[in-house]
Amino acid sequence: MAVLRYAYYPGCASQEITKEANETTRKVAAALAVELHDMPGANCCGAGLLTDCDYELSLALNARILAQAEQMGMDIMTICSTCLMVMSAANRDLKNDRKLLDRINGILGEAGLEYRGTVRVRQLLWVLVEDYGLKGLKKAVARPLDWLKVAPFYGCHSLRPSSALGFDDPEMPHSLEDTIKALGAEAVAYAGKTRCCGFQVDLVAPETAVGMTASRLIDAKAKGAACVVTPCPFCHINLDNYQGMAEKKVGRKIDLPVFHLAQLVGLAMGMKPEELGLSRHMVSPERIVR
Repeated sequence: MAVLRYAYYPGCASQEITKEANETTRKVAAALAVELHDMPGANCCGAGLLTDCDYELSLALNARILAQAEQMGMDIMTICSTCLMVMSAANRDLKNDRKLLDRINGILGEAGLEYRGTVRVRQLLWVLVEDYGLKGLKKAVARPLDWLKVAPFYGCHSLRPSSALGFDDPEMPHSLEDTIKALGAEAVAYAGKTRCCGFQVDLVAPETAVGMTASRLIDAKAKGAACVVTPCPFCHINLDNYQGMAEKKVGRKIDLPVFHLAQLVGLAMGMKPEELGLSRHMVSPERIVR
């Protein structure tokens, strides 16, 4: 297999709020001989909020990230679904409109940068499934997770807008289930896997958001899931950090651990719980780890 090399863009949340996702991703990548090269000069993508108030500024900031990866000669890998969505949408618009790209490059030129449109933006899930390959991942499994029933939770920004992402079917995806199975676990089928966790709804209607979080967790548990796995740190925040509030909202205990994707992969590769940062979770997964 050719060496896989990526300009690594963990995203703001995964460097602070969900540090365990970033740290575990680096460990898993190293164990799989996937090279992650830091982008020390990269800026925030704007998280989609900037796009709504200043479209061209958002494009310029994301083009700046893309241009740095292009200078490195690598595609970008991120573990943040919101960063994935924002950068991918900007990349789509820039590649599809030459005049727009020229205008944005006029702005980048003041900083000595230019974007030619050659970079792809990838998510960890996509890298595992398509670039590394599930056959290779299965060979890397040291302790098959054959005792675990895992509910996949994609997160909206991993799937939509499909015009910018296009990796999996936005209505009937299977890449996360395929990954769960490659790790030896059972993937639980349930309706909520492609629905919203409540992230961003938190900003305008917190009570509604907490209800959405509760609904997703209860749905997964009712179908027999012992845990949830998500490739999105913001979904993890809602499903794990806010699970206590969700329980109060519905007046019942849910107690469903939530893994970051890299943590579940690391567990199957034989890494110890303390290596995976599981102690940082609000709902401890350690009781279901063997």
